[in-house]
Amino acid sequence: MDVSLARTFLAVVSTGSFAAAADKLNVTQTAVGARIKALEDQLGRPLFIRNKGGARLSAAGERFLRHATIMVQSWETARQQIKLPPGRAEGVSVGAELSLWEPTVTNWLVWMHSQRPDVAIHVEVDSAPRLLDAVHAGSLDIAVVHNPPQQQDLVVELLYEDKLILVTTAQDGRLHPDDYIRVDWGPAFAVNIRAAASTPIDAPLSVNFGPLARAYMMAVGGAGYFRLRSVQAQLDEGRLRRVAGAPQFSHSIYIVYAARHDRELIDVIRTSLRDSFAGK
Repeated sequence: MDVSLARTFLAVVSTGSFAAAADKLNVTQTAVGARIKALEDQLGRPLFIRNKGGARLSAAGERFLRHATIMVQSWETARQQIKLPPGRAEGVSVGAELSLWEPTVTNWLVWMHSQRPDVAIHVEVDSAPRLLDAVHAGSLDIAVVHNPPQQQDLVVELLYEDKLILVTTAQDGRLHPDDYIRVDWGPAFAVNIRAAASTPIDAPLSVNFGPLARAYMMAVGGAGYFRLRSVQAQLDEGRLRRVAGAPQFSHSIYIVYAARHDRELIDVIRTSLRDSFAGK
């Protein structure tokens, strides 16, 4: 199937009408209608319900939406890896969980710029389930996540072992309950922290995104659990202090890739990720 048909389908879905999709794709509304009809003829089902307000997905369209998204993503990945920019010998696509873009992926990108300027890179930051779906579908080569579930045909490999530690901006290095920021590091952490009973149950601020919580803490003061690697610089500078006697928890980072994937390409990414973390 022509990928332009899937791309047109997604444009209609995102804009809600054939006319708006035509403007988005810079083609005529007639061309959009013809592409959708060709797609419906190939699938043998109507994909949209047309009305005066625009177009909404039919039941068949709802089922086709995921396939169309994967199709376009896979095409873009293939185009990137095969049709490389001038001066690039290889192309890779890497996904990172939301809380891991900084410093994990940032450091890797800087390392790649210095050590592997011959590689073209595509990076996506998203939730872990969406990243794993993309790896499984082939639109991403590899994903960097923490505590991923085991899935068929996906290899889960430890990248490095990190820790969640309790830090504070307080000069005395103690935890003051009113300053505590509760950061959501997932179900396992929630169970462990409650069992340890080492922090307030009802924190005045709760955040589900580590980098945001850290930025807020550094701006106004406070305390909370953060990945050791992400706060090491502030600890070294004396802007943060570890709370003495507070329990620490494992928060290991993993890479996930498809078992069927090109091993040589995966090794390029695996090696570069490890070397960038090791500072090589």
